[in-house]
Amino acid sequence: MDVMEDKTFATPVMVSLGAMGLRFVASVWEALECLRNQWPQQDSLEYKRAVRICKDALEGWMSAAKARQAFVKAAQRAGVFVDSSAK
Repeated sequence: MDVMEDKTFATPVMVSLGAMGLRFVASVWEALECLRNQWPQQDSLEYKRAVRICKDALEGWMSAAKARQAFVKAAQRAGVFVDSSAK
């Protein structure tokens, strides 16, 4: 059995998950875990696409950059994305 290899994001993504508070998501594995266990809105197209792309990235079919991009789009759609570049 192949072991999925985590891929680190070039820049972590900050999301605000209600009672969970702010969370920095720094890798594909963390993004997938966050989507599956802490996401407020699991029925949007962006959510489903982000889950699929994160799985593909862990299996080596997609880049971490593509997974990050999909995760950010899902976060924006769910209203939990925090722009960490605005310092």
